[in-house]
Amino acid sequence: MPYYIKSGDIPPKRHTVFRQPNGNLYNEELVSTEGFSDIYSLVYHTYPPTKVKAIKPSYSIAPTIALEKSLQMRSFQGFATLPDDDYLHSRQPIMSNNDLQIILATPKQSPDYFFKNADADELIFIHQGTGRLKTLYGSIEFVYGDYVHIPRGVIYKLEFDTPENRLLITESYSPIRFPKKYLNHFGQLLEHSPYTDRDLKIPQNLETHTDEGDYEIRIKKQDIIYPYIYANHPFDAIGWDGCFYPYALSIHDFEPITGRVHQPPPVHQTFEAHNFVICSFCPRLFDYHPLSIPAPYHHSNIDSDEVLYYVDGDFMSRKHVEKGQLTLHPGGIPHGPHPGTIEKSIGAKETHELAVMIDTFKPLKITAHGLAISQNDYMTSWL
Repeated sequence: MPYYIKSGDIPPKRHTVFRQPNGNLYNEELVSTEGFSDIYSLVYHTYPPTKVKAIKPSYSIAPTIALEKSLQMRSFQGFATLPDDDYLHSRQPIMSNNDLQIILATPKQSPDYFFKNADADELIFIHQGTGRLKTLYGSIEFVYGDYVHIPRGVIYKLEFDTPENRLLITESYSPIRFPKKYLNHFGQLLEHSPYTDRDLKIPQNLETHTDEGDYEIRIKKQDIIYPYIYANHPFDAIGWDGCFYPYALSIHDFEPITGRVHQPPPVHQTFEAHNFVICSFCPRLFDYHPLSIPAPYHHSNIDSDEVLYYVDGDFMSRKHVEKGQLTLHPGGIPHGPHPGTIEKSIGAKETHELAVMIDTFKPLKITAHGLAISQNDYMTSWL
């Protein structure tokens, strides 16, 4: 996030004396990225953020790779993943490579611990459920259709209001950012971008917790969970300022770009990271050339794997689509509309489809979790 925000109480000058009512100094922490060369925030803690009491035994959550290499189109029944009480245990990697993990999660309860991903940015798409993201920076209410972006290193807890929650999580080992084509030289979203600053949900209602005790923060690093026990509540900040913080953006606030003839997938781009992009397919009017074909043309994605996650509505280029279904079209072979859908689309005026697409520029590996919910006959669905 390139936008400066100030929340709570902070001193007028950074790195200067700032005292609590009891006379003790507040503890300043710089949360920085790329060393000291990229975005950062300054946080003012009641306690030093270093008071570790113990570290419990670590354990691995590395995905089991079932298919290291594959050139087969596949469909995955995402809603076949079983709900689990525990948030971290419910996270099931489906596909991965050295740039990201694509994860489905079905947590039933709010965790009683805190979590920090020390390796990756997380983009959590809320398919089902409501609640709030609680962080040191404040809280963000989330609902169906929200992308919740949690930068690496942010300690958080998800509080659910609902017993059934389904999440699509993209873990990115590089920063997830707004596409450069939507930004001006100063980092502001352009007038013709499909969403603007006004659409972003930023942290609200900063709460300063001064409780002491045993607080568990489960930290993920290199696919290992390290349960740290801290001597005080991690959300002890009296204030912060800067450009590094979580935020949310609703897929329903993405304004589709349309034209006289069919527009290519890059017009749906919503986020970018190193070696992959994320796009949003939203309800929109179809092309308005008198001879236009609204259905997408066949295309050979030679340089990328395409993952499509179906959220809701009728997808005009596919048959037998279900909510929560994922499809994988690996780079190197052409794909396109199912038989009959091209002719059927001619003359149609609009679509109510809702989907999230992840295009990776390096091949994806399929995990054991992914293979277990895979439909291997999907490749013959064009016959």
